[in-house]
Amino acid sequence: MRNIDLAGKTAVITGASQGIGLCTAQTLHAAGAQVVINYFADADGLNQHLADQAVRDLGERAIAIPADVRQPKQLRQMIEITLTEFGTLNILVNNAGILRDRSFKKMSLPEWQDVMDTNLTGVFNACKASVDSIEEGGTIVNVASLSAVTGFFGQANYASAKAGVITLTKVLSKELARKKIRVNAIAPGVVDTEMGKSIPEENRKTMLGNVPLGRFAEPREIGDVVLFLCSDLSSYITGQTLHVNGGWWA
Repeated sequence: MRNIDLAGKTAVITGASQGIGLCTAQTLHAAGAQVVINYFADADGLNQHLADQAVRDLGERAIAIPADVRQPKQLRQMIEITLTEFGTLNILVNNAGILRDRSFKKMSLPEWQDVMDTNLTGVFNACKASVDSIEEGGTIVNVASLSAVTGFFGQANYASAKAGVITLTKVLSKELARKKIRVNAIAPGVVDTEMGKSIPEENRKTMLGNVPLGRFAEPREIGDVVLFLCSDLSSYITGQTLHVNGGWWA
């Protein structure tokens, strides 16, 4: 049996102070990687507190760096700090995302634009800031969503942004192949994170009825798929979207 060993590799995970991002950082760290826990510096300081706590829990080989994925300059600075601290960059996980759910008729342009700027342009910005620094043979994993292929009610902005992430993944997989950088996406269904729990209970019950496995995903189950895509076990996989949804294809 081959064990996954990421010793000596450095991973940057955006939006990693909680939820899928945090669990992914913990999973990659447990496999030996050096991890950068990126977070958005919100006004109340909660994300910083959570990121700092995560670094304390992980101990060595982990640092927290604030950067808004909507701001290219901040992302370039994050990569510079990463290289100064760890000397290399091998893995980028684009996880940062927000929800602004509303029916299309009621959705405002700012609600559309906020989600696009974070969930799609943020992925573009992070890749742009990182691609020249990622070592040959490195990996990019973009977090998309089941919503990108099913189009959930009230998610015209979110579904469109995540569909864009899937297509961007395909393009980058072709353009970065010359550097042997693999680019893949994962499309989770509903995950039991703070974001997932923010969905109204009645909607959650309806959604759960569409999942053959009869439950929502745990964050660690998404982190495990990211780990696979970052490992040599997936060395011939690029340009793909792995659907992690418990069998939900409604």
